Amino acid sequence: MVYLRFGRRPVAAECRIDSRVDSMVEGLRAELLGFPYLDVLQFAVRLADAEMQELASHRLRAEFVDNLPVKVVKVANRAGVSVDTVYAAVGRKPALLRELVETSISGAGTSVPAEQRDYVLRMRAAGSAREMLTIYAYAVTGIQQRLAPVFLALRDAAMTDPDCAALWAEISARRAANMRAMAAELRATGDVREDLSDDQVADVIWSMNSSEYWVLLVRERSWSPERFASWLIDAWTRLLLP
Repeated sequence: MVYLRFGRRPVAAECRIDSRVDSMVEGLRAELLGFPYLDVLQFAVRLADAEMQELASHRLRAEFVDNLPVKVVKVANRAGVSVDTVYAAVGRKPALLRELVETSISGAGTSVPAEQRDYVLRMRAAGSAREMLTIYAYAVTGIQQRLAPVFLALRDAAMTDPDCAALWAEISARRAANMRAMAAELRATGDVREDLSDDQVADVIWSMNSSEYWVLLVRERSWSPERFASWLIDAWTRLLLP
């Protein structure tokens, strides 16, 4: 027996599931995360092929939201259970979409709490604000290569889908809170400019670690990931440190 958790919270009241439903859950995760157009989009970004990027983005949007009920039915039929059984085990659309975002951030097959992520642990062990910002810049660059297409698809879906809108608002609020916490940790090193408040520091980092910012420079202006990471390090160092 195992306990199933999606995202940051237990689903179905931390219910126990047998091996049959466990296999069903793994099948659903594979359906959700196996986006061929995500791979195509990342390849198109590397090639700076705008037409291919646009096509892949539209197809990803369809796979991400519009076809989600179809995927759930497919998994339920394969497992020989009802659709309600799938939802009872793994949650409704918000829980499933949250799982996709969280696994895109973690880069693993499952979500990883922020405080347990490797780059967070390395930042907390760093000896200076400059080192912390460098670690974080490289982490953001790696994350956005996986997250940006998914996150922007969620943003677009939030315009018409109430469940997606609620999840978008939740994740946006959490991002802002995480950046305020990061600003406080940077401040504790004694290296941050005294004329900037923690909110200002947080807002600078928050705006530049976003998927939108990544897309503007990497997708629209054909920057390489390496150039993007170097830019974040240089910009944050000049803007935030004396």
